Amino acid sequence: MITLREGGAYFIDGERLVGEGDGTVGSYNKEEAKQGTMAYQILQAHNKSDDKSNLNIKFDKLTSHDITFVGILQTARASGLEKFPVPYVLTNCHNSLCAVGGTINEDDHMFGLSCAKKYGGIYVPPHQAVIHQFAREMLAEGGAMILGSDSHTRYGALGTMAVGEGGPEIVKQLLEQTYDIPMPDVVAIYLTGKPEVGVGPQDVALAIIGAVFENGYVNNKVMEFIGPGVENLSVDFRIGVDVMTTETTCLSSIWQTDSAVKDFYQIHGRPDAYRELSPNKVAYYDGVVEVDLSKIKPMIAMPFHPSNVYTIEEVNANLEDILRDVEKKAAVSLDNNDIEFKLTDKIHDGRLYVEQGVIAGCAGGGFENLCDAADILKGKFIGSDAFSLSIYPASQPVMMELVKNGTVATFLEAGATVRTAFCGPCFGAGDVPANRGLSIRHSTRNFPNREGSKVTNGQIASVALMDARSIAATAANKGYLTPATDLDIHFSKPKYYFDKSIYDNRVFNGVGNAKPETPIQFGPNIVDWPKMYPLTEHVLLKVVSMIHDPVTTTDELIPSGETSSYRSNPLGLAEFTLSRKDPAYVGKAKEVHKAEVARIEGNDLFAADDKLEAVYQKLQKSFDVKPEDTEIGSVIYAVKPGDGSAREQAASCQRVLGGLANIAREYATKRYRSNLINWGMLPFVYDGDLVFDKDDYIFVKDIHKAITEKIDEVKAYVVGDDLKEITLRLGALTDHEREIISKGCLINYNRK
Repeated sequence: MITLREGGAYFIDGERLVGEGDGTVGSYNKEEAKQGTMAYQILQAHNKSDDKSNLNIKFDKLTSHDITFVGILQTARASGLEKFPVPYVLTNCHNSLCAVGGTINEDDHMFGLSCAKKYGGIYVPPHQAVIHQFAREMLAEGGAMILGSDSHTRYGALGTMAVGEGGPEIVKQLLEQTYDIPMPDVVAIYLTGKPEVGVGPQDVALAIIGAVFENGYVNNKVMEFIGPGVENLSVDFRIGVDVMTTETTCLSSIWQTDSAVKDFYQIHGRPDAYRELSPNKVAYYDGVVEVDLSKIKPMIAMPFHPSNVYTIEEVNANLEDILRDVEKKAAVSLDNNDIEFKLTDKIHDGRLYVEQGVIAGCAGGGFENLCDAADILKGKFIGSDAFSLSIYPASQPVMMELVKNGTVATFLEAGATVRTAFCGPCFGAGDVPANRGLSIRHSTRNFPNREGSKVTNGQIASVALMDARSIAATAANKGYLTPATDLDIHFSKPKYYFDKSIYDNRVFNGVGNAKPETPIQFGPNIVDWPKMYPLTEHVLLKVVSMIHDPVTTTDELIPSGETSSYRSNPLGLAEFTLSRKDPAYVGKAKEVHKAEVARIEGNDLFAADDKLEAVYQKLQKSFDVKPEDTEIGSVIYAVKPGDGSAREQAASCQRVLGGLANIAREYATKRYRSNLINWGMLPFVYDGDLVFDKDDYIFVKDIHKAITEKIDEVKAYVVGDDLKEITLRLGALTDHEREIISKGCLINYNRK
């Protein structure tokens, strides 16, 4: 089904893959062949540096949604923003319901509209489109690059290299700065064969994620989709696979394009956006994932990660054993003795029963997914028991066509509900299951509590990811898990007609027509970032949380769902930091910050923290350390933090509470590490034995010198009965990143 090659390979004449060690490739120069990938050509075309190994990228277009754009624009305004230098789209697809906190969600929307007018941007009102569908329909272009403040910013199937990053990277682009990365490795995703009838894009995506996530095969690399199997996939199918590449932890993706992609642009009224893309006659790849599409079966990603994959037939054949294994894995993720997570109680008469199905958003809400699901449900009904089915088309143009061709009527007749374009089910702001409920979803993630349950309130529910077709098959069987391939179904594949007038009549487009005199409309929840201070000569860190899970998601660092409404209010949002993982964190971080505030104000910091006097006495026996030269802050230790969302708040919430650093064995994603850096936090890596614990103090000597003089390894000292020396590494930092950390954050770096 899927094979990972050891070592690299050459792709020759668009036909043959030849392993690096094969004698037949001796005449090819590897460094020259690396320049033959589509990714290399697009990245270098956007590189503003003379150094082809260390890239300074400027993107063609930018995108954000309503739980990221307020913080981004506030940061950019504080840094001297005058107008948007490239098209910047502000969509309103996350807090669309305006259901939490009174006026605050709509206040954010009006803030976005007024900024689009003032700075010359595009504003997409609530319920019109989810961010990525609008980008596919209206922004993508062959050979272009798009940066979005959402981790699922992926438009590679349309020939656009897209990257999802935290908000500060958008700010840099708005200020005409660059996105700085080493030239990434490129891994070929070599597709052969044709999917079986009933197998959909989520099945292919989950199979790939299961093969590459844990071993990090594509981590921070570009996935380049090539091979004869590509032409056997519709563009909607390719899009459905592409959007899920985020869950592999890759940097970006790109696909070879063909006449089907050309037709996509023609249908959407933008034929000039098409560009034929393919590798050169000889292209070298740093790895190869070989995917035989004909062998992919309907898949299910069990709680609590998209990589926890099985075939549905495997689950049905070994139901109790697999569910018990999932329960054991979940105990590690939940790490909460007060919550009992069970799936074995879902076995009814030897079959797995689920209470909810959802097909939604950027992954599931596409035209073809929904038409195929409707074909399966035609003439059937979902029943009147616990099982429910919710459908969210990805945009109003998709909804319009589904109404016209009768698909919506089919869903309604079957007992499903059809909603407007909304990302809520993906992050816990809609369709929250009942306590102990199990939901099957064609959406992007199934992390713990991401569906909206709250462990701290004694609640637990869970999500398994599946393709729309098998969700529909399960719905047709009234909630009993069923792969779509078990049904004898003919898919009608109706033609799609895109109606752009929906956007012409409703979307504000101010590109190239900024009106600086426009007043920005604020609301009481929209608050400026608190003042950040430059890095001192040394830092004294107090460990306020220790997380020993193999991977820590951004959902665990700062929860999604109802907290999203407070992302315009840095201090208000910070109250939720680690609330589902370590509820004591916020209080502990605030206690540490009291001492730092006392230090800044010249007050008695020992009065603010009565343990500090003894700490300083021990330090001063070995070092000439003075409070005025030593910033005090909190630090989190985690094994591998930052998997999942691009949300900058996973870092900024720590920072506004006085966080100065993370210590990790490694960082799950580049984007989380970048968020730490852009908020002035030290991204330490530590691979020694753990000799510190919660509430310990760690003194990092000469950290400012290390930052400014490009020293990677720094000595630190755990303050106990004596001083235990440890070595912390900073890892590769660009000159700009070093200056950002030195000045305390990106706002300080840019402040005029």
